[in-house]
Amino acid sequence: MGRKLDPTNKVKRGPGKKARKQQGAETELAKFLTDGQYEVLLSPNELLPIERAAKKDKKLKEALDLESDEDDDEEEDDEEEQKSDAEMDEDDTIQTNTDEGERFRLPGAEESEMEGVTPLDLKSIHQRIKDNIDVLCNFSTKREPGKDRTEYISLLKKDLCTYYSYNSFLMEKFMDLFPLSELVDFLEANEIHRPVTIRTNTLKTRRRDLAQALINRGVNLDPLGKWSKVGLVIYDSSVPIGATPEYLAGQYMLQGASSFLPVMALSPQEGELVLDMSSAPGGKTTYIAQLMRNTGVIVANDANADRLKSVVGNIHRLGVTNTVVSNYDGRQFPKVMGGFDRVLLDAPCSGTGVIAKDPAVKTSKDEADIRRSAHLQKELILAAIDSVNAESSTGGYLVYCTCSITVEENECVVDYALKKRNVKLVPTGLDFGTEGFTRFRERKFHPSLKLSRRFYPHSHNMDGFFVAKLKKFSNVIPTAAAGKGNRKTTPQKLQRQRQL
Repeated sequence: MGRKLDPTNKVKRGPGKKARKQQGAETELAKFLTDGQYEVLLSPNELLPIERAAKKDKKLKEALDLESDEDDDEEEDDEEEQKSDAEMDEDDTIQTNTDEGERFRLPGAEESEMEGVTPLDLKSIHQRIKDNIDVLCNFSTKREPGKDRTEYISLLKKDLCTYYSYNSFLMEKFMDLFPLSELVDFLEANEIHRPVTIRTNTLKTRRRDLAQALINRGVNLDPLGKWSKVGLVIYDSSVPIGATPEYLAGQYMLQGASSFLPVMALSPQEGELVLDMSSAPGGKTTYIAQLMRNTGVIVANDANADRLKSVVGNIHRLGVTNTVVSNYDGRQFPKVMGGFDRVLLDAPCSGTGVIAKDPAVKTSKDEADIRRSAHLQKELILAAIDSVNAESSTGGYLVYCTCSITVEENECVVDYALKKRNVKLVPTGLDFGTEGFTRFRERKFHPSLKLSRRFYPHSHNMDGFFVAKLKKFSNVIPTAAAGKGNRKTTPQKLQRQRQL
């Protein structure tokens, strides 16, 4: 019986084609490395998590490109790769020192001074991060006698900034936002790009037909998830996904999964008057149009005239016929036009949820940027509320969203709007995501903020995002002269009168 027909008779016949190519490449590379460097290179356990993630991603892409083969040597190579991936996955988990008797010790003054002159290598810093987090998670039993928790936190913050290349301000924000056990997962997720996703344009085709057409062109894809009826996730493509005949014909839009969410929360109805206050580049606007089946009227506004060019281009390509494009500062929009059934405000923000797309955020954002964004967002959300018609028979809704995860740009802004206008928070209709904060450190927000939703890259495999949906129940704008007590009770009275 031949070897292929008898799985019990496994005879090793030497390296296959892939193994021989790899050995040849390693032989050439060894000419330029010392013995010590070469040994480190060959050991997968010596790779940093960021390097392992890149290597693993590369292997996955190569595996998708290769066609299935009956060659036994190829099968053996695949088994070895799977074992290597499994070993790397095990090594990715937070581990402590193997010697239980060896406790993590904070560096002394002399060691800290030496690090200032000769910084530690990234591998040593990564190990210290893992050990430090282990101590902080079991502080009462593993701390060094006489050492305070703040000393461990200070060292951890410094090491995380060095290892992941963040500035001190932003790292402190994230350390306040996430538990230590979750923090590293978030930072690691920011080192890997999110999956490429597309939205089917149901004005021109169905998802199943689009998927079949793309598969025939060599695109490897899957439905995005049960929560979306129009999304597809692209794993691999033999053709540029932004230049296929289907794309040029307007059958789909390249769009991040997280930007589906605010439109789904808005839930526009046919025949309504809808405002997209910050519409560029047009992904959300065209999604609204397809949900409305090209009925009613959409006003696609953006303050940046140059960015509106992409909105116009996408509107034409996707066959949208119910949209008017405008170029106004959103803060002035109530003076231009009002009476909308629904308004979508995707507010300009610091971009702390899309670091994987824009790594410059790691070092470019500071306290002034967050304050500046929050101030603009508060002005925009009031203008958006004033543009909504509370008397609408079908609507009266506003959806506020950002691609930031800071509390100052999300819960603080919505809480401000609840105090300044006659609005209330309502469920978003999204059946996944993390509840918004009702209390954060010394801040306390309105209890209904738990109805808002947060999305994180490490939890939901999409860009960091915040979505809140508000219902306007009166067109009356509370005046600043009203007393504090009146501001609290007036919206409640108006709501009771409306119910009667």
